[in-house]
Amino acid sequence: MKNEEKKGAISTLTSLIIRFIVTSIILAITSFLIPGFVIAGIGSIMFAALVISILDYTIEKLMGIDASPFGKGLKGFAVAAIILYIAQFLVPGMGVSIIGAIFAAIFIGILDAILPGRVM
Repeated sequence: MKNEEKKGAISTLTSLIIRFIVTSIILAITSFLIPGFVIAGIGSIMFAALVISILDYTIEKLMGIDASPFGKGLKGFAVAAIILYIAQFLVPGMGVSIIGAIFAAIFIGILDAILPGRVM
């Protein structure tokens, strides 16, 4: 039984690392393409990915809302935009306007539907 638990833990850790890398890449692409959504530097992008993941996880556990932009329709989209907007206050080098957060949530939702793994 212990061997199966180790494999499960390694699989979970690998999944989290891959999700973190994919989230970082998508945030970098989003920052490059979406006006009003700026993250300056690779360190800020990685920190933003961490902060956004923590906010997403916390909201999902506390409120039971899937914060994926297309996870729960309009509610999930709104929560994703709010998470992106709030993250700017926690991440140095990140600036997001309200419109930028809305367009970023749409763009991330589209990329989330195309790419493997869940971004938000």
